[in-house]
Order: sequence, then C-alpha cells, then structure tokens
Amino acid sequence: MLIHPQFDPVAMRLGPISVHWYGLMYLVAFGCFLLLMRRRIKLHWVQGWSSKDIDDLLFYGVLGVIVGGRLGEVLFYEPLKYLAAPLEVFKVWKGGMSFHGGLIGVIVAMAWLARSRGRSFFEVADVVAPCVPTGLLAGRIGNFINGELWGRPAPADLPWAMVFPQAGDALPRHPSQLYQGLSEGLLLFVLLWWFASRPRARGAVSGMFLIGYGSLRFCTEFFRNPDHFDIGLHGSGLTQGQTLCLLMVAAGGAILAWSRRQEGRP
Repeated sequence: MLIHPQFDPVAMRLGPISVHWYGLMYLVAFGCFLLLMRRRIKLHWVQGWSSKDIDDLLFYGVLGVIVGGRLGEVLFYEPLKYLAAPLEVFKVWKGGMSFHGGLIGVIVAMAWLARSRGRSFFEVADVVAPCVPTGLLAGRIGNFINGELWGRPAPADLPWAMVFPQAGDALPRHPSQLYQGLSEGLLLFVLLWWFASRPRARGAVSGMFLIGYGSLRFCTEFFRNPDHFDIGLHGSGLTQGQTLCLLMVAAGGAILAWSRRQEGRP
C-alpha cells in the first residue's frame, strides 16, 4: 500500500506570511482560466469580447467562487458547525469549499456581467464553460496535497490504494481526489473543449457542462468517503454531493432540450 506523502500545507513562507498550496492551486486555476478565455474569444463566431471583459469576468468570478463556495459549504454541508463558531467561516485557507456553492456564485457573476454588457446569459456562459474544468483539476490537486477528502476503503491489493493518516486509521483507501481531478477536471475539459470547438446553439455548451460534470462527479462520489453520512437522500445511500449532481444533470438536460428548440430560430 502507498502512504500519503503528508505534504506541508504551506508551500512557502515570506516573513510572517504563509503561502498555502491550497491558495496556490486557486491561482493556477484562475491563470488557466485567463489563458483559455483568451483563446476562446479568438474563435470567429465568438464576437464582441475584449480583454477588459475577461478581466472583469475573472474578478467577479473569483468573488463568486470564494463567497459562493464558502457559503455552499456552510449551508449545504455543515450549518451547525459554523453556527457554533461563525468566525471559522472566514478561514478559507483551511479548505472547506463547496463546488456547487461556487457554481452558484459564478452563475451570479456571469449574469451580472451579461446584463452590464447587454448580452444574454447563455452567450456568456457558453464561452466560459469550457474554461472551467482545468480549475477543478487544480482544486482536486490541492485537496490531495492537503490529504483531505480521501476515498472510501479500497482492497489492499489495489496497486494505488493509499493510507491517509488524516483519516485516523490505517485503512487503504481510494485516492478519490485524483479520480475526481482526472474525470471532472481533465476528462471533462477535453470533452467540453472538443464539443465547443465549433458553433453550437445557444445554451448547448452550458447544458453539456452541467450534464458532464454532474454525471462524472456522481460516479466518482462512490469512491469518495462521504463528508457527512447523515446528509443526503434518506435510505438511498447517496451523498449530498450526488444529490446536488442529480439536480445539475436534470438542469443541464432541460437547458440542452431548450437549446435544441432554438436551433434554426433567428
């Protein structure tokens, strides 16, 4: 069995300032987003975008990710914990960010930018969606470095089974952070970038993102140790994350159906 390397969560120290790996992964995610967005707006059917639009979108998107992600963690997963210690809400460097909450925050940011620029929401979302998965990959690498969100117990003879000391036991476990990074990060990026490489009906790329992420995350959650066994669909065995992913897939399917009806319309 492999043993988690137990990386120091602090990547570097600059005097009294500690730079955490988790924070660096966010910087990597935002840097990848900038580079990919600059490529997206060069496509001949993506018109009217400027560098300022991208910078503004990144700024408000970052706020949406951080505020939405943290509030999602508080409201979806651990409301009683943070109600008992409200100041813990602001300690984002300790981890504890909900993807689904961050997604809601980003949706609000895109809606604001779309309205301020006189665009439709899906005109913005369809450009942005393929640029998101690389950031999810960076986030999962950060989870792995921190030794958090470890997987469920795995067969001891699984070549990549790993013991996570943070789990408080010596059980071999699935490195589910890597599973999720490779699927909802790398694989989703490849598929969505390919899908969005030619003109699509408005909303199609956004719908495919929701379906793709929701489906992949739903599957990998079976290998991830549930954050809270007492949250989710009663008696179904599904985690809270899987429940939210089912809603994502349903929403993505509805958007894709609406998008197909728009094809051919002026």
